Amino acid sequence: MNHKIVYFAALMLSTGVSVAHSEPAKLDPTALVTQDLIKEIRGFIDSEIVRLSIEAQNSRLSDLKQEQIDTLDKQWRAERESADKPLIAATLSNPLSVYLSRIQGRSLGLYAEIFVMDKNGLNVGQSSVTSDFWQGDEAKFKKTFNVSGDAMFIDEPEWDKDAKIWRGQVSFTVVDPKTKKSIGAVTVEMNLTELARRSTPGA
Repeated sequence: MNHKIVYFAALMLSTGVSVAHSEPAKLDPTALVTQDLIKEIRGFIDSEIVRLSIEAQNSRLSDLKQEQIDTLDKQWRAERESADKPLIAATLSNPLSVYLSRIQGRSLGLYAEIFVMDKNGLNVGQSSVTSDFWQGDEAKFKKTFNVSGDAMFIDEPEWDKDAKIWRGQVSFTVVDPKTKKSIGAVTVEMNLTELARRSTPGA
């Protein structure tokens, strides 16, 4: 046996460098996200707690200017690194966030994150702490709420090197069922690796 090869492999392992390439082939969310799954997601989003929560925040923050939105977003980002988290705590403890957290938990690993946005693109409720509070400048909001009431956007998948899973976001506009008016949007981040496993016959 070549002792130099053995030493090099041992050195890589001791320094945390993986000898094998751990990222599997990219999964296609457009192939994995079926109409039945979309129907399931719409089922728990088309609920009174979601609609009432969005409408309440739309009313409370109806006249926000962009600089005020930016201030809230900066506060959220700062709180992520701080021990004092009034905005984050208030959002995560509201009824909608509790509801979404339960949905995520019941999915047994399928839903990695769920968050609902108001007409400004600000989070109304979420199942976990997001990196930012304002989504209005991102495709998940621009390609749904800003387009139409029936708009849906499936983003490119991303590899989560820590969890070692493929993630993919499904976003769509939230509509008031009575008025048919767009009131907000929702993003459901899927564990595509788990979805692919469940889609495999006999899994």
